[in-house]
Amino acid sequence: MFHKIGRRLMACLCLFTVLLLAMGCQGGEEPQNEPALLLGFSQVGSESAWRMGNTRDIENKAEECGIGLMLENANQKQENQIAAIRRFIAYQVDVIAFSPIVEEGWDNVLSEAKEAGIPVILVDRDISTSKEGLTACLIGADFYNEGVMAAEYLIRKADSLGLEKVNIVEITGTEDSTPMRQRQAGFMDTIKDDERMVILESINGDFLISRGRECMKYLIEKYGDEIDAVYSHNDEMTLGALPEIEKAGFAPGEDMIIISIDGGQDAINVLKEGKINCVVECTPMLGEELMETARKLKAGEEVEKVIHPEEQYFSDEMDLTGLAPRGY
Repeated sequence: MFHKIGRRLMACLCLFTVLLLAMGCQGGEEPQNEPALLLGFSQVGSESAWRMGNTRDIENKAEECGIGLMLENANQKQENQIAAIRRFIAYQVDVIAFSPIVEEGWDNVLSEAKEAGIPVILVDRDISTSKEGLTACLIGADFYNEGVMAAEYLIRKADSLGLEKVNIVEITGTEDSTPMRQRQAGFMDTIKDDERMVILESINGDFLISRGRECMKYLIEKYGDEIDAVYSHNDEMTLGALPEIEKAGFAPGEDMIIISIDGGQDAINVLKEGKINCVVECTPMLGEELMETARKLKAGEEVEKVIHPEEQYFSDEMDLTGLAPRGY
C-alpha cells in the first residue's frame, strides 16, 4: 500500500513539474532576468564628486526602472570612449548614451551607431559634428547660463563692496569640452560691458583638484595681491585652489572673491564657512530623465532635442542654514 501511494505521489509531482515547464515556455515570454531594454553608457571618468554622483544616480535609476546597464569608465580619454561605443554597437544594445570628453572627433563612431540603428543620447555635454542626425538628444545642464549666473553674482558683489576694478583669474575645465566653452562664454558675455572687470589670465585646470592646486599656485606666484576674484569652472578645482590661497597669506572669501560651479556638498560646506562666496548649481541627477528618454527611443517615440534640468545658485547673500544635503 505504501509503495503504491509513493509511486502515485512521484507521478503527480513529475506531471506537475512538466506542466510548470510547459506553462513557462508558452507565449514566448522573456526570462525574468532579461531586461526589456539594454542601455550602454560611457562615462567620462571619476574625476570629481559630481561625476561619481552622476554615475551613482544613473546606476540607481537603471536598477529602479528595470533597465539593463552596460557602464564603461573612459578615464578621461576619448579613445576609450570611442572603443566603448564600438563595443556597445557590437553587443547590439538598444540605446547608447555617453558624456563626451571633448566636443570634436565623434563623426565616425556615431555614424557606425546610426548605421546599426542604435539611437544615441548625449548626457551632460554636447558635441560638434559636421553630420546631422547622429544623436537623438542632449540631457544636461545649461552651462552657458551657469556662466551668466556666476558673472551676475560677481557684478553684484563688486557693487556691494564699491569696487572700481576687479581683476579676475579663471580656472577652466577640460579644454574644448562643452562645459568649459559655455561656462566661459556665459561669464565673458555677461561682464564684457562692465569696464571694472578685467581678466588677468585663464588657465586650464582640467576639472581636477590637483590641477586646481597647481593652477592657483602659479597664478598667485605671478599676480599675487593683484587678484580680486577667482572664477573656477568646478568645485574640485576650487577646493584644490583654496589651500594655495591660504598658504600665500590670503583669506579666500575675503581677500579674494571665490566663485565655483557644481554645488556639491563639500563646496557648500566651505561656502557656509565663508571661504567661497558663490556656488552655481550643476545637478548630476540626470538618471531619471535618461531612463525615460531611453524608453521612449526604444519605443520609437519622439523626444525633445535638448532637456535642461532646473538649476540655481547659492551665495553669501543667502541664509543657507536650512539647505538640504546635496547628495553629491
